[in-house]
Amino acid sequence: MGNLDLQLHEFTKLKSGVKRLTLTDFRNYKSLRLNTDIAPIIITGENGSGKTNILEAVSFLTPGRGLRGCRLADIKRIRTLEDDDTPTSTSWSVAADILKNDEEYTIGTALQSSEREDGESDDEARTYTYDRRIVKINQQKITQQAELGKYISAIWVTPQMDRLFLGGTQPRRSFLDRLVYAFDLEHAKRLANFEHLYRQWYMLIKSGNYDARWLKSIEADMASLGVAIAAARREQIARLNTFIEQEPDDIFPDVRLELDGTIEKMLDAKSALHVEDYYVENLAKQRNNVLYNDSVDGVNRTDFKVYFQKKGMPADLCSTGEQKALLISIILAQTKCQILNKGFAPILLLDEVTTHLDDKKRDALLDKIRNLNLQAWITSTEPQNFNLLRGEAQFFELADGRVF
Repeated sequence: MGNLDLQLHEFTKLKSGVKRLTLTDFRNYKSLRLNTDIAPIIITGENGSGKTNILEAVSFLTPGRGLRGCRLADIKRIRTLEDDDTPTSTSWSVAADILKNDEEYTIGTALQSSEREDGESDDEARTYTYDRRIVKINQQKITQQAELGKYISAIWVTPQMDRLFLGGTQPRRSFLDRLVYAFDLEHAKRLANFEHLYRQWYMLIKSGNYDARWLKSIEADMASLGVAIAAARREQIARLNTFIEQEPDDIFPDVRLELDGTIEKMLDAKSALHVEDYYVENLAKQRNNVLYNDSVDGVNRTDFKVYFQKKGMPADLCSTGEQKALLISIILAQTKCQILNKGFAPILLLDEVTTHLDDKKRDALLDKIRNLNLQAWITSTEPQNFNLLRGEAQFFELADGRVF
């Protein structure tokens, strides 16, 4: 056993994961309770049976909008013909008992809807419904979702991510930012604040009715946040590249990660203060881009690029199977790096992860999950793919919205 394996083994002696999961009016579940082990959890069933919905519920124990990124109101269970006349809740909720290094906590999160009237007079008043997510830890309400990152962390792979290296930059950028969250709890807050300022800046320019000093102030705040976002991304890329170089995987391909963004690249050679000044000036120069609906350069346009190291080939030119293997390489590196640096294991949420993997890589992935001694929630329509874990994993079968 190598030095890295010994370190990982010591860390993973302590258990981290979900012990009990309870859903109420969540997607297709009126109510569901699962008592789980800190071990691989295999969920099988036909397409549409609700496998992914369970993984999505677990993802809502972490900061953010879950693995689907849906509107909160869209997660509410829809009444079916089998429902009785009992009124359903206007909300949904997810609750869990979790372990973090053998210490137990309770996390609950739910949709909270409220109404507000807008308008200057009674005749003009209109009622709006605002949805927000509330979170409690040990029955105490918290104001910042980032607090969840101190207790639980999750990394997920979904079928939609099979095309991560193709198409637009936004999904890749979001994927990268979730990797950063695990090491920098303030990263999500910075991103949210930047997006809020960007929308405000954009609408002011579009309206043509603004105070120049106010606009400059917004641009200064955007630049400050943007440079901090870029710096956090660079740090995470460097951390993963160093880890992958020092600890190459024996089965999955070695990857090289890069950031393709003006602000991130400038930080390679310039001080943060210099780059911030440039960002402010560049935003002012790009105001006309907003008026003509052209793109605006900045951290909201950065791309995350992945290369197959051995072939020297960008991921978008690799085969479908190679792309899936490259994605898993990143996930495994992030998982090990996080265990060593943060001191507790993330939960892996792997939705149909064995698709596009040959038998050798499928069994290698399962073996690595087993050896890391962490909790992984894995879905599939084919339970026979997981015979390697029989006797060690917990198996659930879904049918007609019920668990067997």
